[in-house]
Amino acid sequence: MKKTLVSLAFGLFLTGTVTTTASAEDYQVVKGDSLWEIAQSYDTTVSKIKEWNKLESDLIHPKQTIEINNEIIYNVEKGDTLSHIALDHNVTVDKLKTWNSLSTDLILIGQKLKIKEQGKEVGSTESTTASTASTTTESKPEVVATSTGHEVIRELTVKATAYTADCTGCSGITYTGINLNKDRNAKVIAVDPDVIPLGTRVYVEGYGEAIAGDIGGAIDGNHIDIHVPTKKEAYEWGVRTVNVQILG
Repeated sequence: MKKTLVSLAFGLFLTGTVTTTASAEDYQVVKGDSLWEIAQSYDTTVSKIKEWNKLESDLIHPKQTIEINNEIIYNVEKGDTLSHIALDHNVTVDKLKTWNSLSTDLILIGQKLKIKEQGKEVGSTESTTASTASTTTESKPEVVATSTGHEVIRELTVKATAYTADCTGCSGITYTGINLNKDRNAKVIAVDPDVIPLGTRVYVEGYGEAIAGDIGGAIDGNHIDIHVPTKKEAYEWGVRTVNVQILG
């Protein structure tokens, strides 16, 4: 998608001595865009975009300007570390380094860091603990996934988005060679192989049993992308926080 960027410093708020400035981007809609695709591009949700722009429906049109308010500028203070900043903002250290072109974990007092706020769907039942930590929750090996009958090796809490092969220009072939165009109902998820190895059988809360058969540029850490047959279903899924069981 073509991005038209306008940087706007629109807010300043203080928490103790830490200064955080919110910023916004203006995105100009082009032919073929959808709110879901724009949300995916900015790592946010359709609900958030509609809230920021006071939209009552998902209908958008070419040349319409959409405001994206998902970035803040964080001013590094004495004692800060990338891991603490990442934890406070519910992101990963790797994302902070990518957004700010950092090659090491070294940061300096007064340095300004860009942080993209991670969107949540309205009505999410995500707990405070889950939203402030992206660590793996280990379960006892003897626990059995009652819906599948398989032994559960471990369990994770992850952010889950959705994608589909039902789009213009999409090959439909996953990283591991699964042809999603041949079976639009295939239960496949894209993963970070460092977290969930490719080929792993999993059970995803709200989705069912699936195979880790794909990867994605935006899939990093505790983040998965579930495959669904249509764009409509992808829109309806949005962004959720779910439990994933790694099956034996």
